[in-house]
Amino acid sequence: MAKTVYMCFSTDLIHGGHISIIQKAAQLGELIIGVLTDEVVASYRRFPVLKYDERVKLFENIKGVSKVVPQDTLSYAKNLRWLKPDYVVHGDDWKTGFQKPIRDEVIEILKEYGGKLVEFPYSQKEEYERLESMQRHQLSMPDIRRGRLKELLSMKPLVNAIEAHNGITGLIAENTTVLQDGKTYQFDAMWVSSLCDSIARGKPDIELVDMSSRLRTVDEIMDVTTKPIIFDADTGGLTEHFVYNIRTLERMGVSAVIVEDKTGLKRNSLFGNEVAQTQDSIENFCAKLAAGKAALKTNDFFLIARIESLILEKGMDDALKRAFAYTNAGATGIMIHSRKKDPSEIFEFCKNFREKDTATPLVVVPTTFNSVSEEEFARRGVNIVIYANQLTRSGIPAMQKVAETILKNRRAKEADEMCMPIKEILTLIPEDY
Repeated sequence: MAKTVYMCFSTDLIHGGHISIIQKAAQLGELIIGVLTDEVVASYRRFPVLKYDERVKLFENIKGVSKVVPQDTLSYAKNLRWLKPDYVVHGDDWKTGFQKPIRDEVIEILKEYGGKLVEFPYSQKEEYERLESMQRHQLSMPDIRRGRLKELLSMKPLVNAIEAHNGITGLIAENTTVLQDGKTYQFDAMWVSSLCDSIARGKPDIELVDMSSRLRTVDEIMDVTTKPIIFDADTGGLTEHFVYNIRTLERMGVSAVIVEDKTGLKRNSLFGNEVAQTQDSIENFCAKLAAGKAALKTNDFFLIARIESLILEKGMDDALKRAFAYTNAGATGIMIHSRKKDPSEIFEFCKNFREKDTATPLVVVPTTFNSVSEEEFARRGVNIVIYANQLTRSGIPAMQKVAETILKNRRAKEADEMCMPIKEILTLIPEDY
């Protein structure tokens, strides 16, 4: 009986190194290729330039490949127990680093039925690295980046985003990955917050930082990342200005803008009624949304209306009335906000909204009601969760502690254990940019 061989690929870029290892694997027996699904690839590495069906066709047309099957987790366990291949073939690059736990699991499963792991030297050539770099550059281009949020929402029940306020926080949002229970988790998108943008400049969060400065932040983040960006537009300002600003954001490759239904001097929502805040009329805000929608040039861009009714204690009926009015006016997403730790009013809004509207994306920012998991939000009908300020809030106390330690000791030695080595920081920064 012919031996069977299993390999798994996430790549959408086939180069000579891949062909070489496929040919070696095919010599061992009947070769089955597992192709990671788009959702798995998006959570594991960069977003796939080629969709799953196209990647399947690539491998089906390579000499030596007998069959192509989907692999819907980074873990091999499900497919190995299904196919029971005699051999699993992989490059030796996963002996250390992020993929080592996956390799360890493969070895244990192969022991269950007497299979064998075969590893070949990993192909590491400059031309292959240049090709991968070209793919990353392609993903960062405005017309490609802009539509990625829409694509993610079509393939995942819930998309998450974390705030970024400069290039280095953008790289942290782009590259932080966790392997857990055979799955990988990354942030899907980045949130460019007016609060964090203001704090980074030492300014109050009252729309004081002008749009030109905010656009420079977006440009700085875009220069070193590929993931979609959701932009916090505060109140949007004058309708005439809002129209031009979202058109600029769309052209830059931003995927979504969130605009809140307040007017006058903007104050942070977590103050609630402790400070003077004025909610715009439904009529006026709908007119702003309609003008913004009419100004857009593509179908990829999300215009998300943020409702402050629960923040300002105006009640659930007012929040829902506004939500349906805003979607009728042109909003392509709704963000509902609350400053309560108890998420019950958020859940109630989601339930009532979903009874009448099952399609419009719902967005939450769980800064106060932060005990709710993403899985629970997804069950409640939420589509986007934004972690809006955690990198800023964690960075400030860490820097304060280091500064105090240096002052107390009149030297920097004691602060070293709180600091990342410069060499490690430099590895975060890609040299090809």
